[in-house]
Amino acid sequence: MKKRALLLSVWVLLIAVVLGACQDDRQSDSSSTNTSSTNTPADSEPLQGGRLVYGMTQDLVSLDPHQSTDAGTRSVVFNLYEGLVKPTPAGELEPAVAESVDISDDAKTYTFTLRDGITFHDQSPVTVEDIQYSIERYAEIQGESSAFFNRLEEVEIIDDRTVAVHLTEGDSEFLSELTLAIIPKDNEDPAGNPIGTGPYQFVSYTLGQNLELKRYEGYWKEDGAYLDEVQFKVIADVTTAMTELQAGTIDVLNYLTVDNVQTLQRAQGDAFTIVEGTMNLVHGLFLNHEYEPLQDVRVRQALCYAINRQEINDFLFGGKSHLIGSHMIPGLTQWYEAEAETLYEYNPETARQLLAQAGYADGFTLEITVPSSYSQHVNTAEIIANQLSQVGITATIRQVEWATWLSEVYQGRQYQATVIGFDGTLAPSNWLDMYGSEASNNMTNYADAEYDALLQEAMNTVDAEEKAALYKRLQLHLAENAVSVYIEDPADYVALSSEFAGYEFYPTAAWDVSKIYRCAS
Repeated sequence: MKKRALLLSVWVLLIAVVLGACQDDRQSDSSSTNTSSTNTPADSEPLQGGRLVYGMTQDLVSLDPHQSTDAGTRSVVFNLYEGLVKPTPAGELEPAVAESVDISDDAKTYTFTLRDGITFHDQSPVTVEDIQYSIERYAEIQGESSAFFNRLEEVEIIDDRTVAVHLTEGDSEFLSELTLAIIPKDNEDPAGNPIGTGPYQFVSYTLGQNLELKRYEGYWKEDGAYLDEVQFKVIADVTTAMTELQAGTIDVLNYLTVDNVQTLQRAQGDAFTIVEGTMNLVHGLFLNHEYEPLQDVRVRQALCYAINRQEINDFLFGGKSHLIGSHMIPGLTQWYEAEAETLYEYNPETARQLLAQAGYADGFTLEITVPSSYSQHVNTAEIIANQLSQVGITATIRQVEWATWLSEVYQGRQYQATVIGFDGTLAPSNWLDMYGSEASNNMTNYADAEYDALLQEAMNTVDAEEKAALYKRLQLHLAENAVSVYIEDPADYVALSSEFAGYEFYPTAAWDVSKIYRCAS
């Protein structure tokens, strides 16, 4: 077995370059609010202690980290749990519960050495049995349809500090999946009594209201967190959340639009820092291929020509989002296919021609279901509905609660179209395997044998250059077949009370409050 560095070059995704560019290119036109890609003033001395209230417009799905499916919930529980490895803001993987990893040349065996002295929040030591249990439990929950965990052969305990994960086939991307949370094997209720190894530990949770956390004093990393207490506060909608932000009852709110930012700037100026970055989401109009009109590729292509992505970007995000053309974010530089961005340029006349060829010269009706708690999705759907009306398509918008969207749209696939943003891990296949015919999360109901074969080939390939070429072919396949309408990786505006600093963006779902601190006055 060959020793490899934990931060494999294949995982250094150049996110740092992307975020660094934000600081130069994404400056607000207003000088009344501090706006940047980070929130760490050079002259700001971090203070230890204090309390932060983090506003969020959706409730948590589950505090069981192996059951969490949505980006918002994963962003929160990121503070409670850690995997054998964990992502960094730069898009790398760093040691966490494990202190090192050996990867075999054929990428079929990953051997981890447990970090010495690491404990759970109940102060019990983390054991190799806990690691084995966590991986096997997560794999069972993911099911055989998981592109990664259907390759899991065995989790072998070698000694009291060493665990080997054996795969049936080589998979050079598997390390990124081992960010899955390590939990105690004896905890029978992870959702009601969450126990992890992260910098913050659970205090209480009230459904529909808030999650209370406190700093874990036994955290393995020295100076793991600044704040003593953090509350994630659930607020009904963005309008109410903005009111609370301005009233000072919450300290941080993300997913703001340009209008939200301008409102804050006009009202309170220096009271907030606006931190600019990217949501690292594939934001688009996702289509259910079981709906008859959408079964015709010409109709789907017509939608791509009829929707003006730049208009959406300009109106909602001040033109600062990155327009995309397939299901991959630009931050995953090594795997990203930029050619897909320009496959469809706004052309309503071409859209009308394609609709006529498909037998829909008089248009058709399309219901767009959106979660009401996310203003950027609702606003995007409204713009799209207006644009589609120009080519004869009558689009109606159905707003639902987040829990309803998860159950009916994502899980039940009972919808025609939806506006949503998908996130993923640092593994390129994690962004693309949702279109596999047998994927449990294939909410678009897309099925194509050529795509399935190409995806399998890409996942089986160990060579990084060959793998990248295959993933780019997959992205072009999705674009050429107009599987959905891919719009943008949205700009993310985060408002933070000027009392605090240290906010950082991650290329995965993570609201890392351990980095946030009170500023010395």
